[in-house]
Amino acid sequence: MGTAVYEEGVRFTIFSRNATRVWLGLFNRIEDREPAWEYEFDPENHRVGDVWSIYVKGLRPGVYYKYRMDGPFDPKHGHRFNPDGYLLDPYAKAMVGDVHDGSMKCVTAHDAMDWTDDMHPRIAVKNTIIYETHVRGFTKHASSGVVHGGTYRGLIEKIPHLLDLGVTAVELLPIQEFGENLLGRCSLLTGTELNNYWGYSNIGFFAPAGRYACSAISLEHLEEFRDMIHALHFAGIEVILDVVFNHTSEGDERGPTLCFRGIDNAIYYLLNDGAYLNYSGCGNTVNCNHPLVHDFILDCLRYWVAVMHIDGFRFDLASILGRDQYGHVLPDPPLVRRISEDPVLRDVKLIAEAWDAGGAYQVGSFGGVRWAEWNGLYRDDVRRYWRGDAGMRGVFASRITGSSDLYRVTSRTPENSINFITCHDGFTLYDLVSYNEKHNEANGENNRDGQDENFSWNCGAEGETDDPAINALRLRMRKNYIATLFLSLGVPMLLGGDEFGRTQRGNNNAYCQDNEISWLNWSLVERNREILRFTREVIAFRKENRVFSRCKYFEGVVEGIPEEAADLLWFSPDGSPVEWHAQDSHLACRIHPKENADIGLYLMFNSTDKEVPFAVPPGHWQVRINTANAAPNDILPAETAPFVSGDFFTLAPKSMAVFATVRHR
Repeated sequence: MGTAVYEEGVRFTIFSRNATRVWLGLFNRIEDREPAWEYEFDPENHRVGDVWSIYVKGLRPGVYYKYRMDGPFDPKHGHRFNPDGYLLDPYAKAMVGDVHDGSMKCVTAHDAMDWTDDMHPRIAVKNTIIYETHVRGFTKHASSGVVHGGTYRGLIEKIPHLLDLGVTAVELLPIQEFGENLLGRCSLLTGTELNNYWGYSNIGFFAPAGRYACSAISLEHLEEFRDMIHALHFAGIEVILDVVFNHTSEGDERGPTLCFRGIDNAIYYLLNDGAYLNYSGCGNTVNCNHPLVHDFILDCLRYWVAVMHIDGFRFDLASILGRDQYGHVLPDPPLVRRISEDPVLRDVKLIAEAWDAGGAYQVGSFGGVRWAEWNGLYRDDVRRYWRGDAGMRGVFASRITGSSDLYRVTSRTPENSINFITCHDGFTLYDLVSYNEKHNEANGENNRDGQDENFSWNCGAEGETDDPAINALRLRMRKNYIATLFLSLGVPMLLGGDEFGRTQRGNNNAYCQDNEISWLNWSLVERNREILRFTREVIAFRKENRVFSRCKYFEGVVEGIPEEAADLLWFSPDGSPVEWHAQDSHLACRIHPKENADIGLYLMFNSTDKEVPFAVPPGHWQVRINTANAAPNDILPAETAPFVSGDFFTLAPKSMAVFATVRHR
């Protein structure tokens, strides 16, 4: 499907079962509305089954093209053909122009397989540390200091920051060409027009977005994207793409006809008497388990891996991948199973956002052992514990030890849990401890959009404050969240900018804010060096103590093994075993040295607003982490960390600490 560029010409191939006539149009310039040359396919010579294909001699890479199709206009039966409009190729490898003014064109391009020295880093899942960011927002702010702000090349310029931090993978918000950009409304605060900044509105699933390139006149943006992949791989960093196969930017019947609707609406979308089923919250739902759409999605994923060298995918609203043509969630969806078994995709990381906007919530049960999941329960339960909600001690203990209650029953391991405190969708970490309520007025929807319940806590004042006590508490809370994230079993994911205090001013749904609300403000690096250093050192501590990357759950006290030899034991502050039914919000755990290369660990957590003395277990312990301390004593290397003296260690309110033994040599 799509175009195949040969020595002396180009073959154009497109699917449509219900079209009766198909035209290919070639354009001289991006802005042209009418083609310079148009040819109607002859069904006798240019159609095989449902596939229309023609070879045009004399064409080269870089030719602009679109299609027209005629057929029945019968919405009740799913058909919406319109021969007056030009359509984009679903398999186009490159697109240029603006979808809003009708100038967007497909571009003929080689499947560039000419990588010479690029190597996939192939980081083991258990050793993966993910950094979620937006290509444009990562470097668009003037403070980024890069030459090519907001582009693929700009991201390359910031690779040293990623290396210094210690992450092993970047997870990029959608970079496939997306259609919906301008939203048709203005910010209530600034009066400026809003647009689809996040990019969850794809129309060109094979095409890297030209808006993130320095040049997108023809095919240069393909090379810029490939250069970014190569540079990240050379640095040992993997690339995970956020892909959106659940809906397209065509919306419902009121939306524009750009591609799929005009090619074969009845095949590509879930319909009920012609009406669009909306499990995505965006107007339409892709008919993922139709065999032809199934093949389209697999072809797309294979392309990004085999041709563009991508290392993994995060599937937005992945539960839709498991819905049948009537919208029912299938118990063993063929597409989900096929993706996990596909030979080309065998080594890539597969991450599901295991829910959708239609009510499906499959955290703990999506797919099989090949699929990891964004663990939304980890996010919520850890937030609630540190906020001080009653009764969270037991579930908090489960979350930081790999969420066995979710994954063990399906023979999965901590590797299947993508742990996160914050992500692009919701508060930043700074805002999580600075706001009790969302403040989305700038989105132009009267603050009705975005999640209402965030399990956040403003620490005593809503928004910015000059109160030193509140700001100190907020810093401590951020350290608690960072330390909890990276000292939990499972794969940690950090939201880009949280390491140096990025704020969205209380906006928890900044999808439409292509401005300083969303862009990373790099001037905060200097102002917030303490949390940046702490994040970097906690990541290093995780790597130093491989027990946090283990692929099996702790067993605790097991029959036939002495209690003192248990891999992990839980304690109340007085040193007695934890009584899980109690409502207390403090606990500790001891990890046996044999589980961690002869280094024992003792972790203490106190989410109350009072000091709590913890009994110190027998042994020679060093205080490696104490979130109540100011830098540099909040986290110290073994060479300078103080030894614990006395039988009790007093843990400050809203803080945690980690002891470690010295390795015996």
